[in-house]
Amino acid sequence: MNDPILKINNLKVSFQSGKKRVAAVDGISFELKDGEVLGIVGESGSGKSVTSLATMGLIPSPPGNIDEGEIIFDGKDLTRFTEKEWRRIRGNQISMIFQEPMTSLNPLFTIGNQLLEAIRLHTKLSKNEAKIRSIELLKLVGIPRAEGILKEFPHQLSGGMRQRVMIAMAMACNPKVLIADEPTTALDVTIQAQILALMKDLNKKTNTSIIFITHDLGVVAEICDRVIVMYSGQIVEQGDVRTILKDPQHPYTKGLLKSVPDLRGKKDRLYSIPGSVPAPGTVQTGCRFADRCAEVFGECRLSAPELYETEKIGHEVRCFLHTVKERSDKDVRVTS
Repeated sequence: MNDPILKINNLKVSFQSGKKRVAAVDGISFELKDGEVLGIVGESGSGKSVTSLATMGLIPSPPGNIDEGEIIFDGKDLTRFTEKEWRRIRGNQISMIFQEPMTSLNPLFTIGNQLLEAIRLHTKLSKNEAKIRSIELLKLVGIPRAEGILKEFPHQLSGGMRQRVMIAMAMACNPKVLIADEPTTALDVTIQAQILALMKDLNKKTNTSIIFITHDLGVVAEICDRVIVMYSGQIVEQGDVRTILKDPQHPYTKGLLKSVPDLRGKKDRLYSIPGSVPAPGTVQTGCRFADRCAEVFGECRLSAPELYETEKIGHEVRCFLHTVKERSDKDVRVTS
């Protein structure tokens, strides 16, 4: 888990909105290590899914565009790839599990047809060999009577079964990187637990690196090694999952943790962060979280904070509160 398999440098993605372009992702940088499970957390509109789509080369153009930055995979910058080159990488070396399996699976074709197509598109297996591989994959993701499932259509399966099929499809070519975009959102709690256990098991068995996109910090605590917290298109905090869950430094991360239900408590109402994520491009000066922050002070509204290193290795936070804390000891190091 030392060498990065995927490296994103200063990624900026914008979309055309009327006569102006607005930034959905604004200069994010991170690494995914070999065999690591990396969580990306944030509210709707924070830029999580746009980041994953950019990593897969799936930003619709127009209206979207990667304005700046690099996506380095296997020593190559994917932002320079043609669509033909992307097809060799996408689904083969980098795969994605989408949020809603019913809209991702074609309702007109059987599970077998769709699995076989995914396998034969990227491998030289014969039809019979691809069928054997499909059955192996369905068994790998815990689906009973795998051979019978190949003949069924998506609508004949439950939500949990469809999501398992999506995971099997994503794992068909033994990808090096698997991106899971909120794969448990539409599932009930018991099925969620099964899917999370399945993904942890696949990570251990195949050493596949996983980017797990979610808004649920409980899921992050369960499955991830490191976590990135995103807000309004930027990374506001990142580091080891234990460090961030035990000692969050950014007021937004603290707010997310406070809003997680505690079974031991007897609160009448759950905590919620006041306000909502600003629309892309609307915050021109200062910190993007300032209007919702309980700890805001003068400097926050005048200039935008950088991503600062804390005293803990690999832990970074985008907040002036950290600079106030550090000024008495030493100069703060800016990392991006």
